[in-house]
Amino acid sequence: MHVPDGFLDAPTSVATGVVAAAAVGVALKGARRELDDRTAPMAGLVATFIFAGQMINFPVGAGTSGHLLGGALAAILVGPFTACLCLSAVLIVQALLMADGGVTALGTNITLMAVVAVVASWAVFHGLRRVLPSRPGLVAPLAGVAAFLSVPAAAAVFTLLFGIGGVAPVDTGDVLTAMLGWHTVIGVGEAVITALVVGAVMTTRPDLVHGARDLAAATELEIRKVPA
Repeated sequence: MHVPDGFLDAPTSVATGVVAAAAVGVALKGARRELDDRTAPMAGLVATFIFAGQMINFPVGAGTSGHLLGGALAAILVGPFTACLCLSAVLIVQALLMADGGVTALGTNITLMAVVAVVASWAVFHGLRRVLPSRPGLVAPLAGVAAFLSVPAAAAVFTLLFGIGGVAPVDTGDVLTAMLGWHTVIGVGEAVITALVVGAVMTTRPDLVHGARDLAAATELEIRKVPA
């Protein structure tokens, strides 16, 4: 999903840079409501895990490989605003120090992975939680569904950007077909990783899962009501 330098024209890259900067600014304010002394270290751990996870590529066929985006994982564990900051920090380090994604395409990559993937996954997860029973056992599967859908969502937005400012002589329809096809497969890996990690944290420390804080609070309240 990392977009290299020169894949989109200058106006499109500048526009996505503006979007990315605005999103990070909003996230900086919103993260203040999500983080406290207990959950702040979790954000660092999430960013570190995503950084390491994105370094590991898994084959999906025909010489194509995929890697963890981490938008859903971060949003559900630490909240959507903090997730945007975590992903942005990871992408900045990758672009500046590891040449993973272009520097001029940094705004595009932040827009796709730290904004679109995060917003899409959080909307799906939060929406499903509102209509389905509030059970701790559903958190991990719903996280997997949100993660799965977030990957083709980011791929679709990339195709839109390519249609606007792509410099390669490739038909946009062909790009859409290829991007959605391969990223749907990549989304399966994203879903598995996200569900496993969220499920592990839910088993040990459900109070640290931002997307399930209401369940942890309800459980704690029930425990306090039980007579000694």
